[in-house]
Order: sequence, then structure tokens, then C-alpha cells
Amino acid sequence: MAALWTPSLLISACMLGCLGLTPLAERPQPHNLPPSLGFNSSDGSLSVDLPMALRVFSVDYHHVQAPFEIVLWIMLASLAKLGFHWSGRVPAVVPESCLLIMVGLLVGGVIYGVRHSAPPTLSADAFFLFLLPPIVLDAGYFLPGKLFFENLGTILWYAVLGTLWNVLGIGLSLYGVCLLAQSSLGDVSLLHCLLFGSLIAAVDPVAVLSVFQEMHVNEQLHILVFGESLLNDAVTVVLYKLFESFLRLPSVTGVDVLLGGCRVLVVGLGGLFVGLFFGLLAALTSRFTSRAQVIAPLFVFLYSYLSYLTSEMLHLSGIMAIVTCAVTMKQYVEANVSERSNTSIQYFLKMWSSVSETLIFIFLGVSTIQDVHMWSWPFVCSTLLLCLIWRATGVLLLTAVVNKLRRNVVTFRDQFIIAYGGLRGAICFSLVFLIDDFPKKRLFITTTIVVILFTVFVQGMTIKPLVELLDVKRKKRALPTVSEEIHSRLIDHLLAGIEDVVGYWGQHYWKDKFEQFNKKYLRRFLIREDHQARSSILRVYQELERREQRGDEEAPPLVDPRSHSRPLLPEEMDSIRRILSRNLHNFNNKTPAYSRHTLHQDATMERPRRPLYRHQSLGERHTYNTITHWPQGEGGEFHGSHRVRTGLSRSHTVCSISPRPVLQDSAAQSGSVDPKAPTARGDQVCPQHQARMARAQKKQLSFVLENEKQQSR
Repeated sequence: MAALWTPSLLISACMLGCLGLTPLAERPQPHNLPPSLGFNSSDGSLSVDLPMALRVFSVDYHHVQAPFEIVLWIMLASLAKLGFHWSGRVPAVVPESCLLIMVGLLVGGVIYGVRHSAPPTLSADAFFLFLLPPIVLDAGYFLPGKLFFENLGTILWYAVLGTLWNVLGIGLSLYGVCLLAQSSLGDVSLLHCLLFGSLIAAVDPVAVLSVFQEMHVNEQLHILVFGESLLNDAVTVVLYKLFESFLRLPSVTGVDVLLGGCRVLVVGLGGLFVGLFFGLLAALTSRFTSRAQVIAPLFVFLYSYLSYLTSEMLHLSGIMAIVTCAVTMKQYVEANVSERSNTSIQYFLKMWSSVSETLIFIFLGVSTIQDVHMWSWPFVCSTLLLCLIWRATGVLLLTAVVNKLRRNVVTFRDQFIIAYGGLRGAICFSLVFLIDDFPKKRLFITTTIVVILFTVFVQGMTIKPLVELLDVKRKKRALPTVSEEIHSRLIDHLLAGIEDVVGYWGQHYWKDKFEQFNKKYLRRFLIREDHQARSSILRVYQELERREQRGDEEAPPLVDPRSHSRPLLPEEMDSIRRILSRNLHNFNNKTPAYSRHTLHQDATMERPRRPLYRHQSLGERHTYNTITHWPQGEGGEFHGSHRVRTGLSRSHTVCSISPRPVLQDSAAQSGSVDPKAPTARGDQVCPQHQARMARAQKKQLSFVLENEKQQSR
């Protein structure tokens, strides 16, 4: 397979080099004149060139140049990603981001050799408006909400204070280096150093995700690193724009610094509220998509992207807006749309983000091959060393404080991985090209590229062996069962009750309050009635089923190799899921529990009691008629009372009076009857009576069974 995709990469690179010879500014502009019209006369007058013959074949590359080159770049990125996963043992040693940058370096070298000029670079607008939003949207939509909000305080502690620590530490230290090297770095001001510190402190979530997803570290460590890198970008972009505004001012005063701090809060909170608004709007819109399920996934992408663009238009934090929008709308959208729409959303987001991050890493390698580099050993080496020192000290100091407030402390091994996992990527690379021109801009670009290559290659390739060497706790490879989720929620409710009793407003207390508000107001308003889950157990089961279908756990559950049981077929799994879902859905519809004190009352209230009737057998009718014809006397009272008891037995019991004893008793009480007559009559009637009695017993048994069935219902 590697022998097949390597020539494909080279062919794509050569085509990009040959077809992209002319820069964008020198490309011929499209015109509306037909190819037969031209300026042939010397005075510039319009003349018509009649074709000499009809053309059978022609090429008009400039007509399709832009989309053709875009498709070629995407094809190149996809082939590189495909080849990486078919390259044997390479993925176990080299991270995917490293290989993609190497492919970009190869393609950039081919283009430079063909064109003899610098290859095209990734513009900042293309990165921030087209490539970054899909990656952040995918990260926010599939963000593990429970883990994220349980560690939100620690994540904000690292993202806000840790970023300020790194920016100020790196910027002030670099300004000291510039003061020491006056001969070569004397024209770099303090604001320029702070501006460079703000962009070089940006930890790239793309690089972090691509490395940490392959290692399968434990959930707490993964969410701390990923959440910190996600919110770190929002803080660094805000600080970058703040220092950029300071550079454009003639002088910076204390009032400007105070206004700058207020601006940071406004930008962050503004992006949060914009994302919240569009997230609720997307959830409300998805409620009315039952008759047009085909376009239901489209609203997820449109509202998310619209929140990002609106924030950028208002100079707010677009990253914060799109993350908040994705987290807000996820649970309501999944409840409103169908399973097929959910699957479409999941696969499209994964595909979109994967293509975007692949293009970013390839363009990082391509953009390295250029003529604008400027080298300074003191500045480059100092920047590389200071990035490691200030991040390590910041993580150690901040963790020492936050561990006093956490129940599950962050261990020293996790702290080392957090500090060592601060990988730089495309965000700082795009920000450095946005700096206004000044004499040392090329030095900033070169230093940024060196830091990115060092963190991605050296730290990215060595972090996995370090995780195994330090024996860092790994993620549980199996999906949680319904029982585990139910017990986890039981513990959460128990802790919330304990906090409420002792008067402590902790995270479980606020989580329980939000769940009550969500169930009472938001879910009723944002989810349509027919999709309201009546059982919390059913919601847990549905969520676990979505996780299994989504496949966000790359590692499947471990299977015991000693077991020889046959794996279940897809049809069997679907049948099991339908049975479980139907049983869980009907769980609340069961008959309520009762006690011996309320049994008859509840049965009377729920269903009126019907009298029990039974058809009379021929033997009974013959017996009663026979009794009626006997003479009245002392036996009349007996027969009358006997008839009363027989009537009671018909209406209240399932027992009947046997006809033969009645005849015998009657015969014994009448003296006018010949003693031989009953014997003769009994000999004549006995077989018939026996058959009738057998049929009556069968009818009685069937009646009892029918009565028990009616009572059980």
C-alpha cells in the first residue's frame, strides 16, 4: 500500500507545482469576451478574428483553476492520511501530525524546485475562517460534558492564569535577552516581545488532540490538557489583539491598560453569550424538523458557523462562541432529530475536522520552504528554552494551589505530562503572519516555525514513551454499562443531598439545581413532546447507545481470547436493543405496588368487579327439575334450603351440588318409592351422570382458569 500512495503524493505535488506557476496577483483576470474576439489593429480598435477551423479539443485551465487546486490539495491531504494508516508500524512510533508535516516539506520542496520560488502559504484568513471552525466545532460537540464541567475550575485556572503567566514570563524574558544582545536585537521593543509571547504561548488543540488520542491516557488528564488547550487559544487570541492595539497607539497609559483588561472580559463573555444564544436557537429549530429530517443536520453546522462569524464580526472570541454553541445544543439536538440524522452529524463533523487538520499540518510543512527566514541564535534558542521553563513552572505552581481545593489531586506524573504536552501548531503560525511589518518580523516567523517543529517532532514523538515509562494511568477501554451509569448518578444525587443538608454549595449542588431547571423548563421548551424521555434509565441507555454508534472510543472493549462464544450478529444486536428499549420505555407503565391492606380497595377503584356466572350443566338442570317434582313436606324445607344453597353457589362460588347424592337423599326420604327403583334407575342413569359430571368438572376448571386470568389483568 505504501508503494501505491507514495507515487500518488509525488504526482499530486508535481501537478501542484506545475499548475500553480503564476502567483495569484499575476493570474489573468477572467473576461467576458469570447475567444474569437481580440485587438488586432494597431489603433486598438476591436476586430473580429474568425476561426480558421472548428476545434475538436481545447484546454481552459484558468476557468477551473481555483476549485481544481483546492481539490488537489484535499486529495493530497487525504492520500497522506490514508498512507499513514497503512504504513505498518510507523503510526506506533511517529505521530500523524509529524508525518503530515514531513509530507508538506516534501511537497514544498518539489514546488520550490519546479517554480524556483517560494511555495504558496496558508493565509491567516483562510485558517481562521475556514479551517479552524470545523476542528473547534468537532471538539466542542463531542466534548465529554460531565468530565469537563467537573474539572471546569481547574481548566479555567490553567487556561486563564497559566496563559497570562506564560505570556508575561516569555515576553519579559525575551525583552531581557534583546537588551543583552543590543547589536542584533536592539530594535525589538517591549510591546513587540509581549506580542510575540502572546502568540508563542498558544497551545494548539489540533496538535494536542492528534497526539493524546493515540495514547489513550486517563479521562482526567485528557480533559485537563484538551480543555486547557481549547480555552488557551481564546485567551491568547484576545491578548494578541490587545497587544496589537497597544502597538498602534502613540503611547500606552494606565487607563489604556485598565481598558484593555475590561476588553479581555468583554471579548470572552461576549463570545460565551453569543454561542449560548445560537445554541438555544439551534435546539429550538431542531424541534420543528420532524417533517423535514433531511435538512436537520444542516442547522447544526449553520448555527455553529454563524455563531463563530458573528463573534468575529463583533470582535469577540469566536472560539469561545462556537464551543459554547456546540455544548449547548448537543443534548437537545440529539433528542429531536432521528438516529440517521445523528449519525450524519457525527460522521460529517469527523470528516470535516479531519480534512481541516490534515491540510493545516501539510501547509505547515509547505510554508516552511520559503525565502523570508532570518536567523538569530540568541533569540531562537532563548525562545525555545523559555517556552519549556515557563510552562513547567506555571503548571507546578498552579497545580500546587489547585490541589488544595480538589478531591482528586493532580499527581506529579500528570503534571509532567501536562507541562510536556504543550504543543504549538497552526494558531501561532497564523498569528505571526498577521504582525504588521517591522524589521524583525522575519525573525519572529523563523522562530515560530522552529518552536512548532521542535514541539511537534521532539515532544510529540517522545511523549508516548514517557507515558509508558512513567506508567501514567490509561483510559478504561470498555464502555460503561447502564448499571455503572445508574450507580454513578445515584452517587451524584447522594452527594448533592449531603451538600444541601450541610449547607455547602458545591459542584454537585449546582449540578442538581441545573438538572432540575433543565428538566422543568428547557427540555419541555426545546424538545418536542413525542421525544420526551419518561424514564431517566431510558435516557442513560440511549446515551450509551449513541456513544457506541459514534465510536468515539477508538479502542474497542477487550475480549477474552479464551472465550469461544460466537460473536453476536448485527441482526441479533438490533433485536436486543429493541427489546431493551421497549422494556425500559414501558417500565413506568407497570402495575403499581400494593400491600395486603390496600389490595381490595385498589382493585375496586381501578376495575369494577364483575359477577361470576357459570353455565349450568345438563346434570344440574336435570337434578333441579327432579327436585322440583318431589312432594313437599319435611323434605320440602330441605329441598328449599338446598335450592338456596345451590343458588348461592352459582353466583359466588365455582362449586356445584352433585346431582346423584340429591337423588339418593330424596329417594331415602320418600317412603312410597320402591327400594329397588333407585337401584334400577341408578343403573340406567349412572353412566350418563358420570359423563355429565366429568364435563361439569372440566367446565369448572376452565372457569377457574379464566377467572384467574381476568384477575391478573
